[in-house]
Amino acid sequence: MTTVAMTVNGKAVSVDSEDRALLVEVLREKLNLTGTHVGCDTSQCGACVVLVDGVAVKSCTMLAAQADGSTVETIESLAKNGELHPMQVAFNENHGLQCGFCTPGMIMTAVDMVRRRGKTLDDTTIRHELEGNICRCTGYVNIVKAIKAGAARM
Repeated sequence: MTTVAMTVNGKAVSVDSEDRALLVEVLREKLNLTGTHVGCDTSQCGACVVLVDGVAVKSCTMLAAQADGSTVETIESLAKNGELHPMQVAFNENHGLQCGFCTPGMIMTAVDMVRRRGKTLDDTTIRHELEGNICRCTGYVNIVKAIKAGAARM
């Protein structure tokens, strides 16, 4: 057993977990933050993307112990005071989701993308940045449109 101390969505937490526990498991099972999804367990789909110290990370391939001392942001951290984050609004308005399973990871990847690359993103850049995120429903046209709109509002 390892005690992992981190700041998750602005709150200091300390969690006892097995040494081999993945960050996604701790977030979902110990902290009840189920917005972070497990889609593949192999780092292929991106449904589990969270921000660790401000950088997009696939939490299904990161040990929880590696996050000790870090700041972790999940999809649950984006909405403030009942108001959706601009990227969440853009996904809704631009029909950037269908079943919604990949959406938390897509949005967290998009937030990271805007933080790193700025508010003006072209289609090619967005598509390149989304290479680690798979949507099995939409075909990406509306996801790209949503990210452009969300980036402009951030």
